[in-house]
Amino acid sequence: MDKVEILKKADSYIREEQNAFFRNQVQELIDKNDLEELSERFYKELDFGTGGLRGEIGGGYNRMNSFTVSKATQGLAAYMVKNVKEEERIAVISYDSRNFSDTFSEEAALVLAGNGIKTYLFTGLRPTPVLSFAVRELGATAGIMVTASHNPAKYNGYKVFWSDGAQVTPPHDSGIIKEVRAVGDGIKKISREEAVRKGLLIMIDSEVDVPYEKMVVSQTLRPELVKERGKDLKIVYTPLHGAGNIPVNNALKKMGISVFTVPEQAEPDGDFPTVAFPNPEISEAMALALKYGKEEHADLIMGTDPDSDRLGIAVPDKGDFRLVTGNQLGALLADYIFRTRKELGTLPSNGAFINTIVTSDLQIKIAEAYGLKTFKVLTGFKYIGLKIREFEEKDNYEYIFGGEESYGFLVGTAARDKDAVSAATMTAEMALWNVTQGRSVLDHLNEIYSKYGYYEEALISNYFEGQQGAAIMDGLMAQLRSDSPESFGGLKVREIIDYKDGSTKYTEEGRKEQNIDLPSSNVLQFILEDGSLITVRPSGTEPKIKFYASCCEKPGMELDKAKAGTAAKIKAIEVQVNEMVRKAAE
Repeated sequence: MDKVEILKKADSYIREEQNAFFRNQVQELIDKNDLEELSERFYKELDFGTGGLRGEIGGGYNRMNSFTVSKATQGLAAYMVKNVKEEERIAVISYDSRNFSDTFSEEAALVLAGNGIKTYLFTGLRPTPVLSFAVRELGATAGIMVTASHNPAKYNGYKVFWSDGAQVTPPHDSGIIKEVRAVGDGIKKISREEAVRKGLLIMIDSEVDVPYEKMVVSQTLRPELVKERGKDLKIVYTPLHGAGNIPVNNALKKMGISVFTVPEQAEPDGDFPTVAFPNPEISEAMALALKYGKEEHADLIMGTDPDSDRLGIAVPDKGDFRLVTGNQLGALLADYIFRTRKELGTLPSNGAFINTIVTSDLQIKIAEAYGLKTFKVLTGFKYIGLKIREFEEKDNYEYIFGGEESYGFLVGTAARDKDAVSAATMTAEMALWNVTQGRSVLDHLNEIYSKYGYYEEALISNYFEGQQGAAIMDGLMAQLRSDSPESFGGLKVREIIDYKDGSTKYTEEGRKEQNIDLPSSNVLQFILEDGSLITVRPSGTEPKIKFYASCCEKPGMELDKAKAGTAAKIKAIEVQVNEMVRKAAE
């Protein structure tokens, strides 16, 4: 893009942006003649994808700001006006602790009100699962959650939910995208005072908080155990400066469980001053919680991300604490929930378990052992929500539990997105149950490995920012399709699954079949000769490409030997993948 085009777009943005902070940001760049930064902000528009928006906060068409939020909301409003009966045009909006989240949520509310859509707006920050629950509780057609999940502080985002409480899926996602792209200068917005006066903006809090908390606590499978022994379990918890503090603490304390909240990370703060990445998946983010866990002699350490839809944990291990991966926690929760419900006689014959194509197959083995029907869906929790809706519409399966490797789990169906609050209470109950059985959570995990085989996973992520980064990732995916590796880590590739065209290539036989019945997605999977699995996908929410490696050993192998074998496989795969990425970036 040449200088004239850049400045033309920048001038146009300044005229359209009503927020002085973002408008002045761009004007300062123009005054400094910073064409490189202006190019990054205007070389494209921030794309409204199938789940909404996510990007760096700042002025410009390729940034999260008041204008991009109002434009996205106008598109959503136009879609609702065209496709939803007038009396059913109701929306709910919530937001987390990120910078400008409250500004963006009010901007969205006033645009919806300007289009005659009745909108409920929370008086303060709430987790994503509370927004999902609120959509269903209030009978709304749509929901908006202003969050960038676990991304660094410079990001914010905007997720759209539909009437079932799940993030939008076909046909609504593509329909909304079409309307967003068609928005010109016709953004309709009214003042807060007018919206309130007309009954189009209604502030909410306890009318959703109370039933949500009641729902979370009601998920308890062994209420008598929790009532009698809950006080014996000590938890250290961190909300990582996010929205989880109040709901997680309230639910656990109502169950009689003692909680110590990390004081430095208890208050909401969009700058996330104590962590680079507010993500409970990574050890650095959990460092303070681990420190207090040792000091407080905790039985369990838990952390939630800023919008409290992801849960990470650590458990005691020989005088220290060990972080548990998302795949491992998913296996522990699945085994505990299915085992308990079977013992109690509440596990239905048509029970279903759902996880994603990049999540450990160990969980599938556990579900099948308890007689559950298992389903794999594309990455993204909205596909789990979609599957639950299909079960209800067809009345053929009853959802019991589901999750994804990135620390997202859903207990029950009152919410339709991953719910770290419910996952936290169920994890606490699982840990307490293990204590009463005279064993640790790690003993429970090792029992699972002995029964089903040892599994180990690794995520290899490489960031590629900006225009050049997008081109590198596109080139790498194209190369993997046109010149696929014959092996990974010394193990031959047996099958190549391409979710973009729905095909499976059988390398030894040299044949290809169209046999994948899932929506098209830019994902490749390589199944290796020993059953190990490599999955490659560009992230839909961050500027990075992800390689998921899952390796396993068969049941019965001595645990230390199985761990050594899988670790060696993963190490060899990581070396090859990193070299592959390095060459692609040259």
